[in-house]
Amino acid sequence: MDEDSQETRLFAVFERHDEFVAAQNTLLAVDLFVEPNREEEDVELDCNRKLIMIFGEYQEQSYLLDPYLESLVSPVAECLRKYALTCVNARVAQSSHSRVERLADLLHNYIKFRGYKTITRFFPHEISDLSIALDFIRLPSGPVKDLSQWGLRYAVLLWLSLICRIPFDLQKFDDATRSSETANAIELVGKDRLNMAGLEREGAATLLARFYARKDTKQQLASFVEWSITVFRSSDIILSIGVLQVLCELVKSGSSEQLQAFTQKFLEIANTLEQSTPLASNTLVRKYRTKLLSRVALRLMPPKVSRSKLTFRSLDGDIKNQTDNGNVDDGDEDVDVPEEIEMILESLFKSLQDKDTVVRWSAAKGIARLSERLPSDFSSQVLETILGLFSIHSVAGASVYDTPAIAEATWHGASLASAEMARRGLVQTSALGSLLGWLSKAYVIWALARAQDPESFSPYARELAQWLVSVALFDREIHIRRAASAAFQEHVGRMALFPHGIDVLRKTDFYAVSVRRNAFTVAAPQVAEHLEYRSYLIDHIISITLRHWDVAMRELGAQALRRICELDLKTLGLECASKMAGFLHSVDVSDVHGALAALTGISEAYRVQGSEENASNRQKIFAFIAIVSQNAVMAPRNGLILAAACDLIASSLTLQEVELQEKTSVPHWKRIVDQGLRHRSSSVQQAAAAAMATTSSLIDCSLDSLQQSLGYTLGVLDYNAHPHGFSEVVKCLLDSVDPNSSGRMSSIEARRNCFQALPKIVANVLPRLTEYLIAESMCGVLDALDSGLDDYTMDERGDIGSWVRMACIQGLASIFEDLFRVSGSIPQFANYLPAQRYHSMIARILRQGVERLDNVRQIAGHCLLRLLRIPLPENFHQEEWRIKGSELMMKLFLNDASDAMTSWSVGEWLFPKAVELLRVQEYRQPLLTGLIHSVGARTGSTHRPASSSLVSFARGLPLCPSDSGYSLFELCDDLIECAQGRTTSNAVVVPILQTFNMLLEADVLSPLSSVDSGPSKLEKLLNIVTRNVLRLKNVQRVQESMKIVVNLLVVSSVSKSSSERIVDFLSHPYPKIRTSTAEYLYTFMQSRDLGWEADEAVEELLLETEWSSESMQVKVAATRVSELLSCAITE
Repeated sequence: MDEDSQETRLFAVFERHDEFVAAQNTLLAVDLFVEPNREEEDVELDCNRKLIMIFGEYQEQSYLLDPYLESLVSPVAECLRKYALTCVNARVAQSSHSRVERLADLLHNYIKFRGYKTITRFFPHEISDLSIALDFIRLPSGPVKDLSQWGLRYAVLLWLSLICRIPFDLQKFDDATRSSETANAIELVGKDRLNMAGLEREGAATLLARFYARKDTKQQLASFVEWSITVFRSSDIILSIGVLQVLCELVKSGSSEQLQAFTQKFLEIANTLEQSTPLASNTLVRKYRTKLLSRVALRLMPPKVSRSKLTFRSLDGDIKNQTDNGNVDDGDEDVDVPEEIEMILESLFKSLQDKDTVVRWSAAKGIARLSERLPSDFSSQVLETILGLFSIHSVAGASVYDTPAIAEATWHGASLASAEMARRGLVQTSALGSLLGWLSKAYVIWALARAQDPESFSPYARELAQWLVSVALFDREIHIRRAASAAFQEHVGRMALFPHGIDVLRKTDFYAVSVRRNAFTVAAPQVAEHLEYRSYLIDHIISITLRHWDVAMRELGAQALRRICELDLKTLGLECASKMAGFLHSVDVSDVHGALAALTGISEAYRVQGSEENASNRQKIFAFIAIVSQNAVMAPRNGLILAAACDLIASSLTLQEVELQEKTSVPHWKRIVDQGLRHRSSSVQQAAAAAMATTSSLIDCSLDSLQQSLGYTLGVLDYNAHPHGFSEVVKCLLDSVDPNSSGRMSSIEARRNCFQALPKIVANVLPRLTEYLIAESMCGVLDALDSGLDDYTMDERGDIGSWVRMACIQGLASIFEDLFRVSGSIPQFANYLPAQRYHSMIARILRQGVERLDNVRQIAGHCLLRLLRIPLPENFHQEEWRIKGSELMMKLFLNDASDAMTSWSVGEWLFPKAVELLRVQEYRQPLLTGLIHSVGARTGSTHRPASSSLVSFARGLPLCPSDSGYSLFELCDDLIECAQGRTTSNAVVVPILQTFNMLLEADVLSPLSSVDSGPSKLEKLLNIVTRNVLRLKNVQRVQESMKIVVNLLVVSSVSKSSSERIVDFLSHPYPKIRTSTAEYLYTFMQSRDLGWEADEAVEELLLETEWSSESMQVKVAATRVSELLSCAITE
């Protein structure tokens, strides 16, 4: 499958600086000790979202903020300092949790955006800040103790770590009677948070590393090292990782004199970690152990001048490589290599073969850095050992694509180490040939360009250029394609040895190879224009890509091969086809499928170019189908090969082959197509239908009814060439989807395919529509598609009827567009598409646009917007076909560019706009039905926005009907009418009851009591929900009815009637109903303003009665509750 890609905008400056500062200042201006009200909370949340969005927008170019960082970060850090100081001075001050969290989140976003080392430089770092930060993080009931305030704790830990770098005596902060109090407090703060997973542990590790690196904490460092050994022996993984982070950072940044005394301890720690099975099985532990050993080794070896500096291009165009061999080699002899180095290198080589990439990469960097400090002979031996790793698991004559999976980690580690060695100029010219012999099979070649001179590299340049280009274009993984492109760029820029380097680089740059489809179908043919690369690219596609395990890779490889062959089709077409034919003998499904796909592409290229010679070449390619074993093609599980064979038939079949009949070069090609039509896979059916389409363009075809494939096939036949069967085809399709027809297909996929075929055949005969279809037949097609919108078939896969509904929505929209486009040539257009019927179908499509399934809403919305944009039909009464409320729809959904791009599947965007369409009377009833289904949806992303939007809309309606528009009374009446019409269908009634409950809980319907006929409507609702309630078996329906009865207790006009009906639910035959009624009624009475004084005896009865029991006491209690409520309401 192709990677999802999105165009990334490139910035030159921080364009949104002023907007960013304004939003940040809004957040910093608030009082952190005051809780915000609802309006202030919304404003602050909006500012926070805006800042996060801007951070994300500039994440890939974070350096653009560097000139502004001090002015941006300093105010935030100062705000944190003032807040901490206030909390320390006023220890009981209560602060706003949400505001403090947003402040900490802002600091965390800065750190995530630019790194903690850069951001902490702008934190306050006066000596006096130590007591503020330390006391703040130790406050017993301070905000840092809140578990959710991890961002605040992380920021304060980094702040403390910065202060610890200031060279002052910690004892100045101690009381005279308590020595080392401050140092112990800092150490305790760090240690307490080492066993917390996440950023807190990293902040604590940074704090402790900088604390122990101080000159006045030598005693604490010795104790910590001893304590760390104890921790590792206890096998506590979380704490061990934290301790290792401290040690790694300490060995990296601490002074050599301070760390020399602990070398043996560090080696003992590494040995302890290796011997502990629980710790050694953890990736992070192994990674930090590798880092620790690498850094200890670097401390043992003195640094020296690099042997080779980077290559560069001079102003006169020459490529130069500065080397400094004067005294380096002489100095090598005087370097004393400690014995521990060999032991550490052995451990690093072992880590280089680790199963996890992060461990291998740490080992590779450690080996290369250490080799820089070793004598030349010693570093050469290191390189030989690295190259020796490539030979492990290797097979003579095999490529990297044939190596066993067990060799992957070893080869990858060796490749990383080789690259790191090469980048540092540690690969001598004599070793270059051997290194390239292995690395030409790996993906880390860019480093060689940085340390080798062009003269020594020139013998390998052409082959390496071809290989890098093929990987940059045809590898499956995006990061590998980008890496190969970067390596090619590095070599072009530093050595200028690659053929057509600049031009090829332009065609295979970072963005060109980022999208796999673009790399295969656009960049590859452009590079193949250069003859130096063409044959290599073709060989790579044939030998590797078309044999890849991934089907998508093989299909893209076939497309790329076709595009390259089109550069010189006369020469390359049959040559490549002959090579691919050799793979058709294979027993490997991947080989056969790739070969068939490639032959299809080449044949299609011949067909597009035309000419008799190309037709002859297509016949030769068609003959290759006979090579494939019939058993392989016809096997039930070989759908890929069958589909590919059908595609090849579709592209290569010629009239000459058809006329030869049994004497054709592939006698069984009709059986292949027939098998494809009968296959259960829709992709195979489509391929077979394409083959039938080609056949029907050559000869007259008659078909059997093959269920699922019928729709595919009938939709693609050429009716202009063979019109005699058109009416039978339309009748067949309509019978196949008619619920009342004996010929209706039972398979949902088959019905969907037939619905999809209807608009296709209309489009097929559109230029001569009136000759093929009379008005009555066209109306029959439209009615069939309209009836498909009522298909809500369910099975174990879910709402599979949605497949039909989506096909019908798209079909109706397609036919409407086609009819409008040719309306001028249809004399009786109103008979073909009656205006009333058109608006009825628009209303039903609109209903689908607000129902519960995201994908159905998306399709319906897209089709509606298409219909809004098309011109009206060309006739005298064209306004009759203008969509009702079109101006309102345009305003709601096409007001600006962001609306046009927003998906109808996003409920938060759609429903606040969609409810406004209830004002359009013609579409009101279907739209309300769709909204009711969404309110009753189980998915929160649909239910919540639909419910809140309908409540908000209802609140804004006038109470009484008027000429100006919709009213609350009419809304209630419409909902009741929907319920009355389908009382036997729980699927319809339950969502309506849920909608009423939602409106009642929001206190929207209470004002209806004061309107004429309002009480009667509420009485009607009460009668609907209590009718036959004791006989209803659907628990959800009964519960929703019960909630309505309870909610109506606060509506004055029906409260007494409701109290009398409550007994039916408290004494219901189902214990679950009785229990839930008592619970809901009690909660309702406690939380709502009833408008009347409830008797305490009601609450006692609700709480003390055992409602789940079957005794008579339950019925007595139910009757008593009803009587008490009735009395309270009457009084």
